[in-house]
Amino acid sequence: MSTVALFGAAGVIGQSIASALSSKGRPYRVVGRTETSLRKAFGADPLAEIVTWNPDSPASVLAAAKGIETLIYMVGVNYWQFELHPELMRKTIDGAVAAGVKNIILIGTVYPYGMTEANPVREDHPREPHTFKGRMRKAQEDLLMQAHRDGRVNATVLRLPDFYGPGVEASLLHRAAQAAVNGGTADMVGPIDRPHEFVFVPDVGPVVARLVDTPAAFGKIWNLAGAGVTTQRELVSEMERQTGKKLKLRVAGKMTLRLIGLFNPFMREMVEMNYLMTDPLIMDDSALQQLIGPIRKTSYVEGIRQTIVAASNTRALAVAA
Repeated sequence: MSTVALFGAAGVIGQSIASALSSKGRPYRVVGRTETSLRKAFGADPLAEIVTWNPDSPASVLAAAKGIETLIYMVGVNYWQFELHPELMRKTIDGAVAAGVKNIILIGTVYPYGMTEANPVREDHPREPHTFKGRMRKAQEDLLMQAHRDGRVNATVLRLPDFYGPGVEASLLHRAAQAAVNGGTADMVGPIDRPHEFVFVPDVGPVVARLVDTPAAFGKIWNLAGAGVTTQRELVSEMERQTGKKLKLRVAGKMTLRLIGLFNPFMREMVEMNYLMTDPLIMDDSALQQLIGPIRKTSYVEGIRQTIVAASNTRALAVAA
C-alpha cells in the first residue's frame, strides 16, 4: 500500500522523486488533475498508484490523501495565477489533515527571500519578498508551517533554485540545449553573465526521498543548492564545447520582456522576477547536508551532457515520426 503521495506529480520534479522512491522498491501514489499525463509518466511503474483529483473540491482532496502518511506537494499553477498558491495550499492542508496525513513536504522556491542581503543565503535569511509571486509563495509556506506549529501536521519546506536537466522544458537553459542539437537561435533570459546556480533535476528526488524518512527535517525549512556558482554564458559555452557548434543567442533583458509581454502573458509575468538574473541569489545548503549527510550533485559538465543527449533523442524520435 502506498504511504507516500506526490501531489502535482506529473512535472519533472515529481518524476525525479518517483524515480528515487521506485529505486528503493517503495510504492507511491501520484496525484494530478489529468489521468492521461499521469499514465504517460508513471503507467509503466508497477509501484505507482495513479489517482486524479480536483484541488478545488474538499471531497476530492480528502479522497486523494486517504491512507497516506507523507504528502509531497508540488502543485503548480499558471505563472500568471500565483494568487492561487495559498488557497490551494490551504485546501490541501485541510483535506490532508482530515484524511489523517501525518507529514507534508512542500517543494518550494527562492521567491520568498526577495532581494538578498548577502550571498550565500542560509535558511535564516529574512523573507522579505518585494514581488507578488514572492508574497504568494511566502503565504503558501506560512500556511503550512503554521499548521505544523498548531500540531495539525508535521511540515517542512525544501527550497530549490532554478533547475535543468533532460526534458526540463521550463529551464532557462532549455532553448539553448535545443539550439545546440537542432540549430537555430537560442532565446534566453538575461543578463546571462551574472553568477547563478542550477540544480540538476535527477539529483532532487534522492534528497526528497531521504527527507521522507528523516523526522528531524520537519518543523524547519531547508535549502537545496545547485552544483556550484556558474553563469548561463558558461553553460552555453559548455554546450558549444560538447557539440562543437557555435550557438546563436538572442538574450531578452527586462525591457525586452516587457515588450514581448504585451502579447505573451508568461513573458509579462517574468518581468518582476528578472531581479534574480541581475541580483544573484546563491543558496547555502550546509544545514541540509548536516541533517541528511552528503548530497550527490551532478557536475554541470555531466548535467549538460545528459541534457544534450536527451534533446538529441527527442529530435531523433521526431524525425523518425
